[in-house]
Amino acid sequence: QVQLVESGGGLVQAGGSLRLSCASSGRTFSTDVMAWFRQVPGKQREFVAAIHWQGGSLYYADSAKGRFTISRDDAKNTVYLQMSSLKPEDSAVYYCAARPYGDSVRAAEYNYWGQGTQVTVSS
Repeated sequence: QVQLVESGGGLVQAGGSLRLSCASSGRTFSTDVMAWFRQVPGKQREFVAAIHWQGGSLYYADSAKGRFTISRDDAKNTVYLQMSSLKPEDSAVYYCAARPYGDSVRAAEYNYWGQGTQVTVSS
């Protein structure tokens, strides 16, 4: 069974940076696509960025382009989300997710989820 464990959330001032980590229990055929989503109370889970273990292709939501960077460490089976120039509207619970293959920005199409990590950006 795949397990995803996020870490790295916290409180940061606007304009600051944070790096989130998502450790996977193992790269299997069922987790080629790793993604970050975020969610605030009362709203749907929102896609942030994704990366493929095979080939390394990556893509971002418009809100993340230029400020967030997704990357992976094959040796550690860990995916990162480096966030910079943070804004109060980036405050949310950030979730790591995985699916077998294919690009998707829809939360419903991801099979595995971590427990989430809170990011709070103060103004």
